[in-house]
Amino acid sequence: MTGRQLFAEMIQDNGQSNSLSLRAHVIRVCLHILVKPSLRAASSIQAARRHVRLHGLLVSHPPRGTETITVDAGGVKADLISTGASRHDRHILYLHGGCYVVGSPGLYRDLTWRIATLCRSRVLCIDYRLAPEHPFPAALDDAVAAYRWLLSQGADPHRIALMGDSAGGGLAFATMLRLRDEGVDLPSSAVVVSPWTDLALTGESLRLNADIDALIPVELAPRIVDLCLAGADPRNPFASPLYGDPTGLPPTLILVGGDDVLRDDAVRMAEKMSAAGCHVEIEVWPRMWHAWQMLVRVMPEARAAIARIAMFMQDRL
Repeated sequence: MTGRQLFAEMIQDNGQSNSLSLRAHVIRVCLHILVKPSLRAASSIQAARRHVRLHGLLVSHPPRGTETITVDAGGVKADLISTGASRHDRHILYLHGGCYVVGSPGLYRDLTWRIATLCRSRVLCIDYRLAPEHPFPAALDDAVAAYRWLLSQGADPHRIALMGDSAGGGLAFATMLRLRDEGVDLPSSAVVVSPWTDLALTGESLRLNADIDALIPVELAPRIVDLCLAGADPRNPFASPLYGDPTGLPPTLILVGGDDVLRDDAVRMAEKMSAAGCHVEIEVWPRMWHAWQMLVRVMPEARAAIARIAMFMQDRL
């Protein structure tokens, strides 16, 4: 499938509505009944990882013609994904979600090839180190190393974008803050979905949306933060970008669900970027839960979100 064909298919669903598709209704119920309780019941990080790996077996493989190569990106294991539509001078560094304790590029294989096609780029999805074995700032160190590796391979920063969701969304902001502070040329733009920007857990939506978010058992958040930070300050801007100064960050698109427990992390980050003079676009999608874009194969609202991302990226890579 060409980039033009895939874009045409997905753009038909673009646009937000207060009404859910039938598929979204069904998926929402299934997440509430099956997935959220199983995450809540996980007795350890190892159990949670086993649970996530089992779900990963259900993730569809990319279509024929997709090339996925395992690379060493500056000491960081990563998948480099390209399709027939990908231009080799355009790069997206994708940072996966998973609360910094679970997740891998393989879980994103049905998403990253679509991004590669729609954005006509190569996608570098890194397998950054996870807590608690590797607490803060290990994930950040890996993301910065992978970006620097892209530059060392001859990539033009004006042809690089950062993307991420959930913890990966917060990590994308932290990466840009660190690159800026180290004097490294920043990427052209960034896109984040449901970003976790405040590990101090002060957002009101953590409480207000605790029951309606179909995915995240929010009561686990304090323990996850302890594992991620291992005693570090939760208001350290490189752990919680909400507490940093975003001056000079590149144009950024933020998507978040209205029912997302991290809605306020996204909204407050957008407000802070706007106050600092950054170009930021934020969209709160009614009735969407945390990281709904991952269901791109089966849910119209997820396809619409990916199409929106592609539109934002059209003139920025």
